[in-house]
Amino acid sequence: MKTMFTLFLLWLGITCMAQPNITGAWQAGTDENRMVMVVADKFYSVAVYSLKDKSYTGTYGGTFRIEKGEFVFVNEFNTLNKDDIGVEGRVAIQLSGNSLKLGSGKIVWDFKKLDDGKPGALAGAWLITGRMGDDGKIQTRTPGARKTMKILSGTRFQWIAYNSETKEFFGTGGGTYTSENGKYTETIEVFSRDNSRVGAKLEFDFSFVDGNWRHSGKSSAGQPIDEIWTQRQKLGI
Repeated sequence: MKTMFTLFLLWLGITCMAQPNITGAWQAGTDENRMVMVVADKFYSVAVYSLKDKSYTGTYGGTFRIEKGEFVFVNEFNTLNKDDIGVEGRVAIQLSGNSLKLGSGKIVWDFKKLDDGKPGALAGAWLITGRMGDDGKIQTRTPGARKTMKILSGTRFQWIAYNSETKEFFGTGGGTYTSENGKYTETIEVFSRDNSRVGAKLEFDFSFVDGNWRHSGKSSAGQPIDEIWTQRQKLGI
């Protein structure tokens, strides 16, 4: 009996370890109809857009977990279907090397890996918790239902402004980024508010203060910004 119990514990450990790790960035579709998914910690976001004509289609994402061969998610925002916000959903998941399949039957999304979430200390899911005010002082805030979140992998980013309770959506943008020698640079691939900004590069100074990410520069509209972002896991939100 002791041997059987030991074997059971070993099997249970192997099963738990076998859960696929999908941290990083993934892409499905073509330049005409592209889906980019960024996964960090227990959060994910998907942007749907056309790189060819710079058009934006929609975005969705929230929290997730993987269990028993399924991707189990609760969306906090979804511009394609507001009715599923806050409702748990499940789709089959299959990971094989750099290929990730989500769905079953006639609807299966085939994603290819863009990166595995490394390198870079910025990889993760962040919420804005402070911003420089007109008085020259940082105005702090504690995120509630109204959030501005930025998810980064090793090379990709997406920010999303939304309210998970009222299901309001305020905007999103995403693309690629680099972070070297105190400079954080974004190259925009999709922007819901103004597609004329697609292709633009935005450069910021960045540093870490008490574990928070502080960056300053100019927004896509050319306005000066100085912001503080905090990891969602640190906030427990």
